[in-house]
Amino acid sequence: MRCAEKLNKLPPYLFGVINVLKQEAYAKKLDVIDLGMGNPDMATPSHIVERLCETIKNHPRTHRYPQAKGMPKFRKTVADWYWKKFKVKLDPESEVLALIGSKEGIGHMCMAYLDPGDLALVPNPAYPIHRNGVILAGGEVYDIPILPEKNYLPELEKIPSKVAKQAKLMFLSYPNNPTTAVVEDISFFKEVVAFAKKYDIIVCHDFAYSEITFDGFKPPSFLQTPGAKNVGLEFHSFSKTYNMAGWRLGFCAGNRELLRSLERLKSYLDFGVFTAIQLAGVLALSASQKCVQDSVAEYKRRRDKFVDGLNRIGWKVEKPKATMYLWAKLPEKFEGMSSLQFAKLLIERTGIAVAPGIGFGSYGEGFVRMALVTHYNRFHDALLRLKKFLKEGPPRTGGGRMKR
Repeated sequence: MRCAEKLNKLPPYLFGVINVLKQEAYAKKLDVIDLGMGNPDMATPSHIVERLCETIKNHPRTHRYPQAKGMPKFRKTVADWYWKKFKVKLDPESEVLALIGSKEGIGHMCMAYLDPGDLALVPNPAYPIHRNGVILAGGEVYDIPILPEKNYLPELEKIPSKVAKQAKLMFLSYPNNPTTAVVEDISFFKEVVAFAKKYDIIVCHDFAYSEITFDGFKPPSFLQTPGAKNVGLEFHSFSKTYNMAGWRLGFCAGNRELLRSLERLKSYLDFGVFTAIQLAGVLALSASQKCVQDSVAEYKRRRDKFVDGLNRIGWKVEKPKATMYLWAKLPEKFEGMSSLQFAKLLIERTGIAVAPGIGFGSYGEGFVRMALVTHYNRFHDALLRLKKFLKEGPPRTGGGRMKR
């Protein structure tokens, strides 16, 4: 029996490819250092875990079906958090929606607003759900190249007017996954709002890495931009901020009409987030943020050790201002390889798993993404292996040329 054609249109799932490479390495008894998936290795802070356990044990009413839009206390806490962090006023009743992680929300947003054949503007490279959500909804993707020489910002003026008039959604994400790029202030977002108003486009800003920032950098929220709530939504996740990736908790905020349709779709497809998890999320947002500061300090420690070490051994990599990733151009000796070939060779020789840039879009070719999600001491091991790997260089054919 054949599956839906839209599934056949999906590219190979990036992390599925990485998992295959890892399993092959494990089968060979290699000591794998997994820098492939952005899966936090640090524990969820204990006070959040304790709140979940206490709620489940002592409040059995929370075991019932939750509200699809999120419990009022959760939505109010999100609104309070936005005001405290960004001085953005939100009505918790109509401008905040709980999500089963931001990935779920983005996928459902595509389903709520795209009819078959509808066009969405998607940066390339991008976090896979930004593209795959469009495809699963039956929509069409128009790639917006984001290039290093343009600081990985889309050149809106280069999008043909005919295309912009057809587009229904536009995805953005800063701090950016995979490129780690940031916007310094709301100047770029002002351009986005003007563009969205001109062409009647819905803006979806993925803000999952707002709290994973370094060296004093504080990213702006899209919703701080005048007029942003008229044209779009901002998606957020607890996964990275509080090391709650497996808990599946996030939220979306912004335009009330857009949220109303997203809530309506979700009410048909899921029952929302488990109430006990929402209450743990309330505590996470409202209690001391020292746990977040501690996580960021650890990511910075790993970033500094790994980037400094990579540069010492000849792999030139810049220190990112935000996210838990490094976005690295392939070492010079390996530039004749594709990013997938490089990732395969790297794990075969060293046991180090990375994400090939092609998995984030065609403009990610020539790069790999490395996630800072293993113990600090493991980066010393990784650097020793990489030093040897770089010295050996790529495989060569009998004629002395690089094997491709």
